Amino acid sequence: MTQTHNLLNVVMGNGILQVTLSKPDGIVTGIRYKGIDNLLEFHNKEEDRGYWDHDWNYENSPGGHDRIISTNYSVIVKTAEQVELSFTRMWHPSSKSRGIPLNIDKRFVMLRGSSGFYSYAIHEHFKGWPALNIANVRMAFKLSRDKFQYMAIADNMQRDMPSAEDRLKGRKLAYPEAVLLVNPKKAKFKGEVDDKYQYSMESRDIKVHGWISNDRAAVGFWQIKPSSESTSFGPFKQLLTSHVGPTSLTTFHSSHYVGRHFDMKIKKDEVWKKVYGPFFVYVNSLPGPGNKHRLWEDAKKQYNVEVKSWPYKFPASKDFPRSDQRGSISGRLVVIDRYVSRMVISAKGAYVGLAYPGSDGTWQTESKGYQFWTVTDAKGYFWINNVRTGKYKLYAFVPGFIGDYKHNVAITITAGSVTKIGKLVYKPPRVGPTYWEIGYPDRSAAEFYIPDPNLKYVNRLFVNRTTERFRQYGLWDRYSEIYPTKDLVFTVGVSDYRKDWYFSHNTRRKNKYVGTTWEIKFNLNNANKKAKYKLRLALASATAAELQVRVNDPYWAKRPVFSTGKIGDENAIARHGNHGLYRLYNVDLPGSLLVKGSNSIFLTQSRGGNAFFGVMYDYIRLEGPHA
Repeated sequence: MTQTHNLLNVVMGNGILQVTLSKPDGIVTGIRYKGIDNLLEFHNKEEDRGYWDHDWNYENSPGGHDRIISTNYSVIVKTAEQVELSFTRMWHPSSKSRGIPLNIDKRFVMLRGSSGFYSYAIHEHFKGWPALNIANVRMAFKLSRDKFQYMAIADNMQRDMPSAEDRLKGRKLAYPEAVLLVNPKKAKFKGEVDDKYQYSMESRDIKVHGWISNDRAAVGFWQIKPSSESTSFGPFKQLLTSHVGPTSLTTFHSSHYVGRHFDMKIKKDEVWKKVYGPFFVYVNSLPGPGNKHRLWEDAKKQYNVEVKSWPYKFPASKDFPRSDQRGSISGRLVVIDRYVSRMVISAKGAYVGLAYPGSDGTWQTESKGYQFWTVTDAKGYFWINNVRTGKYKLYAFVPGFIGDYKHNVAITITAGSVTKIGKLVYKPPRVGPTYWEIGYPDRSAAEFYIPDPNLKYVNRLFVNRTTERFRQYGLWDRYSEIYPTKDLVFTVGVSDYRKDWYFSHNTRRKNKYVGTTWEIKFNLNNANKKAKYKLRLALASATAAELQVRVNDPYWAKRPVFSTGKIGDENAIARHGNHGLYRLYNVDLPGSLLVKGSNSIFLTQSRGGNAFFGVMYDYIRLEGPHA
C-alpha cells in the first residue's frame, strides 16, 4: 500500500490501481489502471471528474448546487493493509454564503489486493445552525469520453451509448434531459431519444452498474452498492444510475419521483448526523472476445463479495458500526382477510422493514434516518440482520393486498440484540365483499396497458421489451392519439385491464392539454339504498393532479362524491416511471346513488394545462356492504 502527496494532490496505490485526489479539495481527479493514465475525463476541469455534491436550499429561499470542496485533509489510516484519507469541510455561522450548512467528512479507502476503492461521507448538523432542505446527495464520476461507450445497468439493460457531443447536436424535446439525436457520430443512433431518466432504477435493484471501455483489452468501471441502509425513501425509490456523459452516479438521496415537498428538511437547531455509504468503485479487465459479457458477470460476482462483507470492518470512523455493534430482528407476517380466505394467509414475498417511527407508510417519504428491509419467505418468515442501534417502527407491504402494515410498538435495537417479535397479523382495509376490481395491488401501474411509443421518439433498447415499455419517451401524448375525442371506458366483466386500462390517467392534447374523465361500467344485481359501498382507490403516482369521483353522472358541474384535492409532485409521467408515491383513498359511496342493473363510476382528473399532470393507478376495488 502506498500513499504519497505533494502540495496539490494525494495518491493512493496498491499495485493494482492508483487514485489521485486533489488536496485539500477531496476531488477524485485521476484513476490509473492497467497502463491507462486516467479512466476519468482528463479534458474536464479537475473538480468535474469524481465528486460528492448536493442540491439544497435554506428554508424559504431559492435552491442551489454545492459540489463539496473540502478545506482540510488528513491521513486517518496508513498501514500495509489499508489507506484511509479524510477530506473535511466545517461550517460556521460566519460562513453562511460558502455552501450547505453541514460539517462534511468525505472518506476514501483503499485496501491491499483490491481492484478498486471505497468512499463514504459523514454529514452533521448542530444546534444553533439554520434550517435547510436537501434535494440530492450523491457521488458522480465523469469517465473518459474516448474510452467508455458501452453502458450496463442490469442483465437486460446494456447497450452502446451515444456521446455527449451527439446530445449537444440533438433537438431538445419537452424538457432539457430529453434529446432527439439528429446527427450523431454513429448512424445507428439517429432518430433515437436519449434521456437519463430512462435508466432510473428502484433502490432495491441498484446493485452494480457502470461502463465498459472500447479497448481490445476492455476495462470495466463499476459502482457497487452493497447496502441501501443509508438510501432515502425505502426499497422502491427510483434513482438515477448511469447515463450519457459517460456519467456514473451513486445516489443516496433524491427528490426525483417523490417531489420537492419531500426534500430532507433539517430544522433550525436540529442535531443530526448520517453516514452515506460506503460504496465500492470496482475496476476490472479481461482480454479476448466476448469480454463485455464476462466483465459484467465478473462485476456481479464482485457485488456478491461486497454484500457478504457487509457491514465492512475497515471504515475507521466510529460513526460506522461493525457487525458486533448492530442488532437483528426476526418474526413472521400473516394476513387475515375473510373475504379472500377463511384461513390465515402467509404473507409470501412481503417487504418488511425498519424505519424511523412515523404513521402508516411514512417510510416512503423518510430520509433523515436509516432503513433496513427484507423480503419474507413462502410462509411469511423474515430476518433482518445488521441493524444499526436506535428506535424504529416495523413496516410492511404485502403484494396482492392494499394498504400498509405498521407494528404499533416501537422497536429498540441495541448492540448485539436479537429481537424475536413473533407472529404479526396484517388486516388490510376491508368492509365487504369484492364486487369488482381493476389491476393488481403492487404499488405500480406496470400491469396496465402501456402502448408502443411514437416511432419518431424511440429508444431502441426498450423495443419489444414488455416489462420496460414504460421507459419510452412521449407516452403521455399517445393517450391523445388512442383516445382523440372520447375518453377511456372500461366495462367490468368485458374489458381486460392489461389491454384496456391505460397506465397513466393524464391530460388530453387538444389546442391545449385538458382534464379527462374515465368511465367504469358495471352491473349490480341489487342496490341497497340504505347502505354504504366502499370504493378503494390505490394510486401509484400523482403529479399536480386532482382526482374526482362521481356516480352515474359524468358532468363536472355536479359536485363530486369525492375529490383528492391537488396532489402529487412526483413527475413520474415525464420521467418514464411506472410509479411514484403510494396513496390509498377509501371512498364511501351512498347506496342511494346506485341502481339495480347498469351503473357507472366516473373518475375525472380535472387539472389541465400541462402534458405531465395526472395520476397512475395501482388498483381499484368496489366493495359491497358488510355481509
